[in-house]
Amino acid sequence: MDYQFRDIEKRWQKFWAENQTFKVDNSSAKPKYYVLDMFPYPSGAGLHVGHPLGYIASDIFARYKRLKCFNVLHPMGYDSFGLPAEQYAIQTGQHPAITTETNINRYREQLDNLGFSFDWSREVRTSDPDYYKWTQWIFMQLFNSWYNLESDKAESIDELIRRFENSGTNGLRAVCDDDVSTFSAEEWKGMHDSEKQTELLKYRLTYLRESTVNWCPALGTVLANDEVKDGYSERGGYPVEQKKMMQWSMRITAYADRLLQGLDGIDWPDPLKEMQRNWIGKSVGALVRFSLTPSPSPEERGEPGAEKPGYMTADPAVWDILKDHSRQHRQDSTEAEDVLWQHLRNSSTGHKIRRQHAIGTYIADFICLKKALIIEVDGGYHVETKDQDELRTEALNNLGFQVIRFSNEQVVSDPIGVSKII
Repeated sequence: MDYQFRDIEKRWQKFWAENQTFKVDNSSAKPKYYVLDMFPYPSGAGLHVGHPLGYIASDIFARYKRLKCFNVLHPMGYDSFGLPAEQYAIQTGQHPAITTETNINRYREQLDNLGFSFDWSREVRTSDPDYYKWTQWIFMQLFNSWYNLESDKAESIDELIRRFENSGTNGLRAVCDDDVSTFSAEEWKGMHDSEKQTELLKYRLTYLRESTVNWCPALGTVLANDEVKDGYSERGGYPVEQKKMMQWSMRITAYADRLLQGLDGIDWPDPLKEMQRNWIGKSVGALVRFSLTPSPSPEERGEPGAEKPGYMTADPAVWDILKDHSRQHRQDSTEAEDVLWQHLRNSSTGHKIRRQHAIGTYIADFICLKKALIIEVDGGYHVETKDQDELRTEALNNLGFQVIRFSNEQVVSDPIGVSKII
């Protein structure tokens, strides 16, 4: 007897579709089970052999769990918003909305012919505005939050603003950038809106920073490490270069302990858990105090109320005066200083740079303590104060610092070149 598989499969596939056999009822009393496949990119004229290779295995398991009386949710969708769909549209000379819709229809036809037990009422398309609006919503939740170390959780940025208005940064414990400023409530209220937003960005859970990325000029985008092979893009085979660019980042390290603890409560295979632990990459260190010269301030000795252990590079006798002057210099900075700071603040040199930092009885424009290097930006009036500059340089040299100087014109006309010299 011949097995008429075409007739049999068509009949049952029609039955499944008409009776919504695999549609899941959320209110079922059966124990729940979730089987999720990786969504395909609709970036070709049809499925390739790798798609059913994975989908068949997960479908067998989904059917098995149904037979064991589980309420199995087995959805399917399309990762249709991104580089693969964009490149296919470019290669075929069509609008991506047209090629994506055409490809999805063909994918759906092929998936139905294979007889998978998907709940198509849960279909997801990442290019659908009803889907990606939630991606944008998630980003805004992160952008409008900060991580409070006292409560050990994220809180609304409005709460941080209220703290700044009431007490400035006094007593604040937060996950933030390394170069955050200290200020009083009065100083906060006196800032321009743009200055306030700059300070808040140093605390937001999503923030901008300069990072070394995989830049592909031909694709016009940044690629993840797993999208690059031997210096070329996996998609298209275009050259990829390492480049420093401003990127949105997340303060995910604030959640390292919680993520690691969460792995203990899931029934994943141990090798997969270990891979996740290595990806999270928690680091453990120790706090050690030494007697240093010059003498540390009470705050920096780690006494109650201290925020960041360290050592004082300024003359303690004039520290308060220098601190006020430093703050005023940052507010009244020159164009050249602002330009150079944008290139130095995100560690484009590979080292932490501080701005308007007190050294002895002086205030350095920029300083890298690790390299004992001071960077000075001189305006035109310094031509008349050359002798004072030389005395200042000599004094800073005697304190163990190398001093390099740039003119305003050098910095403004070629900030990248100046950064490379530093």
